[in-house]
Amino acid sequence: MADETRLRAELDAAGIAYAVQEHEPVFTVEESAGLHARVAGAHTKNLFLKNGKDRFWLVTMPHDRRADLKFIGQQTGAGKLSFARPEHLLRLLGVAPGSVTPLAAINDAGGEVSVVLDAAFDPAGTINIHPLRNTATLSMAFADLVAVLERWNHPPQVVALQP
Repeated sequence: MADETRLRAELDAAGIAYAVQEHEPVFTVEESAGLHARVAGAHTKNLFLKNGKDRFWLVTMPHDRRADLKFIGQQTGAGKLSFARPEHLLRLLGVAPGSVTPLAAINDAGGEVSVVLDAAFDPAGTINIHPLRNTATLSMAFADLVAVLERWNHPPQVVALQP
C-alpha cells in the first residue's frame, strides 16, 4: 500500500502541482467546514460504496451536495448501492473512514474500485481532497486529478450525480 510519501512522489513524477494544508483531524463534511475559508477551491464529500454484486465505487462530489445513492447507482450503471464496510475500504484503498479520497486509487492495484467524479466540479478549477489521511487537505487542479487517476489505471467516470 502506498503511503503519503509515495503518493507525493507519484504526483511529482507526473508533473502535478499541488499544495498541502495541515489541519486538525476531520472525519465528516461538517467537521471540515472551518477549512473552507482557509483553503480555496472545491471541497469534497467522498463515499465508498458497493452494490449487490460486490463491486465497489469511490464517489467524489461537492461537499454541499446531497448524496442520493439510488440516483448515483442509476447514473453510474452500478445499480443499487450501499455504503461499503470499513474493512473493504482498508483492504482495497488502504485508508480508514474519514480519510476517503480519490487519491486512494493509487492503492487499488487490482482495479476493483471504480472512481466516479461529479460533473458539477469545474474542470478548470481546484479540488481539495485528503492525501490518504484526514489531518491534511491536498489542493490540485481537477484536470490533474483526472490525469493521475488515468495514470493509475483508474479513469474516472465524470457524471452528474444530482438530477
